[in-house]
Amino acid sequence: MNKEKREKSRRKSSKKKKRILDERIIKKETLIPPECTQVPYIPEKINNKQKTLVIDLDETLVHSYFEKEPPYKPDISYDIEIAGITIHISTLIRPGTYQFLEKLSNLYEIVIFTASLSQYAIPLLNEIDKNNYCRYKLFREHCYTFDNKGNPGYVKDLSKLNRDLNNIIIIDNNPDCYFLNKENGIPIKTWLNDKSDTELFKLLPYLEFLANEYIIDVRPI
Repeated sequence: MNKEKREKSRRKSSKKKKRILDERIIKKETLIPPECTQVPYIPEKINNKQKTLVIDLDETLVHSYFEKEPPYKPDISYDIEIAGITIHISTLIRPGTYQFLEKLSNLYEIVIFTASLSQYAIPLLNEIDKNNYCRYKLFREHCYTFDNKGNPGYVKDLSKLNRDLNNIIIIDNNPDCYFLNKENGIPIKTWLNDKSDTELFKLLPYLEFLANEYIIDVRPI
């Protein structure tokens, strides 16, 4: 019963947060520049025939609990240390994640771009991407920040990736994260723990179509 109450509270908080985001308009001039000043963020493209697929991590591919007793049995568990404090991470992996990355790695140059700390994301990505389907990984230090009702919000600027914007696609559950490049974004339903979720599988045919070399600009599509 306690698990159900906690999960219900999480869902309510998530809906409230989304409503606040929907009601607020981010202004570009209020953004605080990323900590990382080295631009571009990634090297020159290896295969010019491949488009670049940028994928978010949390609530897009995974959902993590920062609790000693998570409400669900995790797919991955590990400890990290931040500022001398040990934190236990329990992570659930969205259905289809492994197949999604494997399939699209043959069609795209894949970049994971997360607003999470690298101390948390790197060990997690080492587990879910053991075959190195994701060519590059970017983290919170690569994001712009803004004031989100007293809490930090994060924005990913695709123009810093050293790639033509007409050949970049970003998949993220939070449209605020790509508001600087809205025309490049594909929204995806926020995922927490639904094992029957099929959103990644639904996207595959569309992304396979966009990967076609005869499509010279993905943004109108």
